[in-house]
Amino acid sequence: MERDTPLGLPFMKMHGLGNDFVVIDSRGREAVMTAGLARAIGDRHRGVGFDQLAEIRDAVSADFALDFWNSDGSQAAACGNATRCVCDFIMTERGLSSVGLVTARGDLSAVRRADGLVSVNMGAPQLEWRKVPLARAVDMLHLPLPGDPVAVGMGNPHAVFFVDDAESVDLLVRGPEVENDPLFPQRTNVEFVTVTGPDRMRMRVWERGAGVTLACGSGVCAVTVAAHLRGLTGRSVRIDVDGGMLEVDWREDGVWLTGPVAHGFDGLLSAAFVAAHR
Repeated sequence: MERDTPLGLPFMKMHGLGNDFVVIDSRGREAVMTAGLARAIGDRHRGVGFDQLAEIRDAVSADFALDFWNSDGSQAAACGNATRCVCDFIMTERGLSSVGLVTARGDLSAVRRADGLVSVNMGAPQLEWRKVPLARAVDMLHLPLPGDPVAVGMGNPHAVFFVDDAESVDLLVRGPEVENDPLFPQRTNVEFVTVTGPDRMRMRVWERGAGVTLACGSGVCAVTVAAHLRGLTGRSVRIDVDGGMLEVDWREDGVWLTGPVAHGFDGLLSAAFVAAHR
């Protein structure tokens, strides 16, 4: 992808199981993204539309760095499916089968498997209330909220609810209620999960700053950790989301997320559009 042009700002549109992203390549220059520009690009009627935006930057200690933005203009420290998509792009560009990257979450690594699926190590889960973060010390496995959720940090906060039927949950109502509960000073992602087998689950998700999405990489990682800590599953599971199926394996070195990636198209934001929203 061309990285600079006087005509505007190039971008890629990518997705992992319908969890869709705009990717901006800012290697070799200053980062271009601002909250206002992210909101404008994220508008599905007046911009491009995305669940998250990922900006690729140069890194000294890794192959590249990534910054993440939500469609409401807020920033996120982690985005598992966007990370897998960009890692696949960089591996293809450089003829590699593995890469390392730097995020606000920390140093991560990714590999492309022989079957073409891309795996990223999302790091160790955050299981201490200050690191999630929560507003006060509580039982992380049984939060004092209706529905008895579990709190897990994966670089961003998650509230995981185990329910009899995830399909029946009204995400448009329950999602924002939990996202904005005072227990979460930085708001939270919200997952509703039904265990459907010894190591299989069905998950639906409301993402902080984005709303209902078809998949959430950090979300399935948090769900896997929560389910294992509750004694509901093992550490290696398959999770069915609205967009398809993701694999998660909680290993000694971190929580590994695996699934397909797709590069939909390349585009160009006009110079006038960029200038109007910076």
